Amino acid sequence: MKNTKIITVLLLFLSITTFAQGGKFREKFQQKKDQVKAMKIAFITSELNLTPDEAAKFWPLFNEFEEKQKAIRQDKIKNYIDRSQGSDKLTEKEAQNLLNQMETAEEELHQLRKKFVANLKGVLPATKILKLKKAEEEFSKKLLQQYRDKR
Repeated sequence: MKNTKIITVLLLFLSITTFAQGGKFREKFQQKKDQVKAMKIAFITSELNLTPDEAAKFWPLFNEFEEKQKAIRQDKIKNYIDRSQGSDKLTEKEAQNLLNQMETAEEELHQLRKKFVANLKGVLPATKILKLKKAEEEFSKKLLQQYRDKR
């Protein structure tokens, strides 16, 4: 009886500890995401040499674009990737359906980018809009290189 109480208390303690560590992991992950976002903002601001007026108009548009892009990727693209994991077991019709969903999601991303660029034309000169695409690619390469260097 005494051993049962001790085991119960130990299991309760372990489950609480495990849960707390999961929260710490999520917190650290969110901190890393925030850190990367801050680095990206600094990098793009520097590369585009934004004036204060341009920055005030640019960042709300950019942040909205990023959020919508993230939503499309999470909702649609992740869905068909998850479903296609067992692609050996898919029928041809199911595979065609997933392929159509993928194409639709990619088209939505393309249309979102076009709309974003159209909105930017009223805020930034064309040269800075072109620099933005290059800056985003350079930032991604830089981030990937930092990740590789840590490993």
